[in-house]
Amino acid sequence: MSSSFESLKVDAHGLALHARQRGAGGSPAVVFLHGYLDHSHSFDFVAEHLPDSWHLVLLDFRGMGRSGHLPRLANYQFADYLVDVEAVLRATGLEAVHLVGHSLGGIVATAYAAARPSRVLSLGLIESLGPLGGPPENALARLRGFLEDLERTPNRKPYPSVEVAAARLRDGAALPEHVALHMARHGTEPVEGGVAFTFDPTHRRRFAFGYDDAQWLALSSAVTCPVRLILGSEGYGFNDERARARLAALRPAQPPIVIPGGHHVHLEQPEAVARALRELIQSVR
Repeated sequence: MSSSFESLKVDAHGLALHARQRGAGGSPAVVFLHGYLDHSHSFDFVAEHLPDSWHLVLLDFRGMGRSGHLPRLANYQFADYLVDVEAVLRATGLEAVHLVGHSLGGIVATAYAAARPSRVLSLGLIESLGPLGGPPENALARLRGFLEDLERTPNRKPYPSVEVAAARLRDGAALPEHVALHMARHGTEPVEGGVAFTFDPTHRRRFAFGYDDAQWLALSSAVTCPVRLILGSEGYGFNDERARARLAALRPAQPPIVIPGGHHVHLEQPEAVARALRELIQSVR
């Protein structure tokens, strides 16, 4: 499945990131950004249904997958992930790419497309329409939560086997068994007492700062490339007033495509998701 991908070392201003690529030198170039606490292998099944002639780059965000962790006393913040995107584009020598992001990855992709419009040719968003946001007065509670989290010791829990770790993934998301095993095999490593997930548990701390609703609408309005929203029928919904406003700000040429599945619809229905991405990317000239 992933044997056709080669590992790529990425320097993010001194932090070693891990990415995988297939078809280097091919066209179009597509960079995939995974969701919170996931890893690049969450796009393996989708990649199987994309043309071999395409240049695919699958990134592990810092502190997730096989990428390096920050020093023990450091904290992750949202803007760090944009640094990771810049770093992988620099490492691959790509000037402009199609970005595909799931959940957190979609939020990062949207922010990057707004900040670097000349470098993003299209935006494929899977179950992603921005951060929780809220009104400006949420900023104080967020900052207090960040300080409170500093007192919590990050806990890296061991599991007796990959299969037990996979079962834990199924508890948190309605994933088919083979999908959970795939994610657990590629998202754990041996530790004393069994295996543990590779992500840095410090990621569970809340960010100190975040975008409120008005800021995110302004940012989304700055996206100039074609956008396609892909939703799971049993996913997060995105059918309230806030979601409609955010989608309108992105000005998609087509309505969202809804595919049977949950929040991880790209893992449950990879062929259908790949088809939607092909339609988007091939429409860009």
